[in-house]
Amino acid sequence: MDKTPIIIIVLIVLAGVIFWAFQSGIFTGPIKPTQLPAGPVLFFGEDCPHCKIVEAYITDNGIDQKVKYTKMEIPFNGKTSPELKANAELLVQLAQTCELDMTNGVSIPFLYDGSKCLVGQDDVINFFKNAAGTQ
Repeated sequence: MDKTPIIIIVLIVLAGVIFWAFQSGIFTGPIKPTQLPAGPVLFFGEDCPHCKIVEAYITDNGIDQKVKYTKMEIPFNGKTSPELKANAELLVQLAQTCELDMTNGVSIPFLYDGSKCLVGQDDVINFFKNAAGTQ
């Protein structure tokens, strides 16, 4: 009796189980929630145009030398990873803490200073101006 069809079916089923296991995170483990760093946290997207304006302000004014803060990238324009997704989950939690309207999602740049949420390039730049004493 030819066992080739049985072997092929077993291999197909095995490949399906392995594919499902990788997709569900069994081999990589669950995504660990990102811990909130101490101090201000700036959430951004790599190709976000408003985030680039904030980044240019920070660079041009040496803000990163004057203000200690943490940058956390989130998924944007199709770029994603487990780490970016975990960062986005933290962003949503903070937005909920601040009771922001998230009907259309949470806009970036987004800055959490430990007690309040600032959304948009103008508010974030004003935060850094005040924190650096460059007003």
